[in-house]
Amino acid sequence: MLLVIDVGNTNTVLGLFDGGQVTRRFRIQTDVRRTADETGVLLADLFRHAGLDGGAVEGAIVSCVVPDTLRTLTETCRRYFGVDPMVVGPGVRTGMPILADNPREVGADRIVNAVAAFELVKAACIVVDFGTATTFDCISHKGQYLGGVIAPGYQISADALFSRTSKLPRVEVARPPRVIGRNTVHSMQSGLFYGYVSLVDGVVTRIKSEMKSPTIPRVLATGGLAAVLAEASEAIEQVEEDLTLEGLRLLYARNLS
Repeated sequence: MLLVIDVGNTNTVLGLFDGGQVTRRFRIQTDVRRTADETGVLLADLFRHAGLDGGAVEGAIVSCVVPDTLRTLTETCRRYFGVDPMVVGPGVRTGMPILADNPREVGADRIVNAVAAFELVKAACIVVDFGTATTFDCISHKGQYLGGVIAPGYQISADALFSRTSKLPRVEVARPPRVIGRNTVHSMQSGLFYGYVSLVDGVVTRIKSEMKSPTIPRVLATGGLAAVLAEASEAIEQVEEDLTLEGLRLLYARNLS
């Protein structure tokens, strides 16, 4: 089995691949204070509860945007799974030219998503990843990473609305029954939900006009809220829940030789 780990600012997602198929997924909170032993015990418990044998892990790859956790995860993989993980970063072959001004500053998760998306559609595409921040990544019809957009995440926007106002409550992230809210909660949910959907659709429209691709770029979405927001979005064409995990699997395979 291959263990793939995507460390985000809020959550860390782990996936297990048997051949080319993801068989298990786990989501834990990203915590820079957690030690290698604490992380190892947590993962061992998750494996045990799922009826899995950690000894079956034959390789691992990590994408990380929280540098303070990388050393801990590397040590965890060595101690508890007996593998030295591959880390996405400089020196890892992606098979994708990075046309950003400074390729080293592009988040590892964004490159992983781009690789997976182009492999999936084999055409120009835009990846919208709903994480702590929402990112838009643009890939040309030639498979080049062109750059992208970073916007405040949905939850960040919701938290800011609550924390910076004196009377507005904290509300559940949900699609309200109608755009025009008839109470405070529905009014806030409407502003957040439809405001965010409009942000996504508006940014994608502007990206498409700037990319000047010979074919209309496909739009894929991934991340925790992708499925919820895609239902109301006119721009998002398909949701790929495991896009980042699949990208990690691809990169691992490309760097074995």
